[in-house]
Amino acid sequence: MGHSKYTRTTVTAALPYANGPVHIGHLAGCYLPADIYVRFLRLNKSDVLFISGSDEHGVPITIKAKKEGITPQQVVDKYHKLMQEAFTEFGISFDIYSRTSSPTHYKTASDFFKTLYDKGVFSEETTMQYYDETAGQFLADRYIVGTCPICDNDQAYGDQCERCGSSLNATDLKNPHSVLSGSTPILKETKNWFLPLDKLSPKILDYIEQHKNWKSNVYGQCKSWLMTGDGLQPRAMTRDLDWGVQVPVKGAEGKVLYVWFDAPIGYISATKEYTQNTGKPDSWKDWWQKEDTRLIHFIGKDNIVFHCIIFPAMLMEHGQYILPDNVPANEFLNLEGDKISTSRNWAVWLHEYLQDFKEMQDVLRYTLCSNLPETKDNDFTWSDFQSKNNNELLAILGNFINRTLVLTHKYFEGKVPAPGELHDIDKLALKELTETPIKIAESIEKFRFREALNELMNLARSGNKYLAETEPWKIFGKDNDRVATILYVSLQITAGLAVASEPFLPFSSKKIYAMLNMSQKDWTMLHQHLLDHGHLIEQPSLLFGKIEDEQIAKQIEKLKSSKTNNQILPDMKPVVAQKSETTFDDFCKMDIRTGTIIEAEKVPKTEKLLKLKIDTGVDVRTVVSGIAQFYEPQNIIGQKVGILVNLAPRKIKGIESQGMILMAENSHGELCFIVPEKDFNNGSVIK
Repeated sequence: MGHSKYTRTTVTAALPYANGPVHIGHLAGCYLPADIYVRFLRLNKSDVLFISGSDEHGVPITIKAKKEGITPQQVVDKYHKLMQEAFTEFGISFDIYSRTSSPTHYKTASDFFKTLYDKGVFSEETTMQYYDETAGQFLADRYIVGTCPICDNDQAYGDQCERCGSSLNATDLKNPHSVLSGSTPILKETKNWFLPLDKLSPKILDYIEQHKNWKSNVYGQCKSWLMTGDGLQPRAMTRDLDWGVQVPVKGAEGKVLYVWFDAPIGYISATKEYTQNTGKPDSWKDWWQKEDTRLIHFIGKDNIVFHCIIFPAMLMEHGQYILPDNVPANEFLNLEGDKISTSRNWAVWLHEYLQDFKEMQDVLRYTLCSNLPETKDNDFTWSDFQSKNNNELLAILGNFINRTLVLTHKYFEGKVPAPGELHDIDKLALKELTETPIKIAESIEKFRFREALNELMNLARSGNKYLAETEPWKIFGKDNDRVATILYVSLQITAGLAVASEPFLPFSSKKIYAMLNMSQKDWTMLHQHLLDHGHLIEQPSLLFGKIEDEQIAKQIEKLKSSKTNNQILPDMKPVVAQKSETTFDDFCKMDIRTGTIIEAEKVPKTEKLLKLKIDTGVDVRTVVSGIAQFYEPQNIIGQKVGILVNLAPRKIKGIESQGMILMAENSHGELCFIVPEKDFNNGSVIK
């Protein structure tokens, strides 16, 4: 292992927002590479701590709560449990998976802010912030959506454009509107505390320049933020919200810590919880304050600015913490050629995968690792998943191990035979067994996990080639000593695969160990012969089963149904015939206006009805609409609609409905909204 100046390693994986389940994009972004790296360090007897936890504050949580009509605490409790269980079942081997709503975190984050406040780090500024008059509250960055000034993405957030990765301020957006009500927010005075990133830029630049060895996408993005345009600007570390860690200073009532101030401190508070749980409460300082500790953040590319600039700036200004030594961020993983989207349900959810593919965690781990978006965006397809299992895991790795163990039982009653004289081909196979772990280790240490996995599979490939060339089944009965040597060598390769596969395929590694009747070995023992002659192995069982076309077709059909539910299919039948004539005077009696859906929920004990709250520009009113088969309530908050406002009220399922929204219906009976092509203000007359 390199990095000899370090005696321990703190590894963090990004805290996932507790507003939804984990999907394969999250796994490929940071959790799987982090787990492979940590498992490798443990096999090398390195002192390592692996930390993560649910990020339970911030606007995505409150938006989810509003959409589902529950409290933020109920949201985070639900998704924290779901994520934690899925991570555990998938084999992500955190030492602790904590949460930022814990008392320990609240105190740690609060104390951290107070330290910086007392040192005079923050500037206290009264600024004009966006305020939603309809909702009656200031809007945090993620409550504001508009057009990015850099790439014209019309779904950019007030803090960041997820398409081009630019860090933004809400006031940079063109055509901003409130996620809460859909209305155009106004600017209103409010006081907040800012981290003066502009003044800290020289320190931050010096820190970045010391890490030119970082992945090019990470280093390049950091330099771009620091050197492009006006460079870094002060950023508010407090927000006008009621969900989060309260700002611990006078005059900050009704304000909480900015989620990106609060969240990375979650790594520290999680470490405190871990050391408290293990009976060494003060030892958390070893992992965060000792210069011989290496700190590594595994993240996705959308979090680079926070982990490479803002969090290091916070740590520098605090003065008692080590800084990240590396931040090996990955790019994005797409799904079947399309960007993963939680709102469109275009995702492979981990908890659903674990239900659909029982005890096949390693197949997904292998497929994702072989396609990790390490330097550019990459794509996951179900056909590739099937191919990786059937043509690689089953046909190469599983096949070699099964043949070796079956032949050992057939010819030597399951006992490791004593080797005879080694031929050149045997020496070459054993040399490869010695050299492959070195190659794997070098790749892992450089965060090249795809390369490392390929080296592992090359060892299995060479094992198959060795058996195919030596053909022990052809010479048994003629030269049993030679067969003994061949199977002895093959068993050593099998034992090596048990050890070397553990970081990537921990469940399969455990099965190989069990079949070999062998205790777990360290990485450092891979240069040795791991099985002595005379050692009794267990009966073999198949490591991997074939994945049939029907299983894949089912997954693709599930995705197709998601896509269908997010778009209106073209009419395939003749349109409905024209109704009888009406008069212009009758038409003029109808008062149709533009409005925005600000609340939506299902009407209990019905399949088709949604109860909507609509801002009509005139007032906010309730409308019951039969669109539940086509729209999920949480997905239509902020949707512009046309509404007939002077329709006589009527009671539907005990709810007074005060209008009717305009919908188009095709010949399949599917509905879609009729909306103006421009973003007209609520109350604009449709005529």
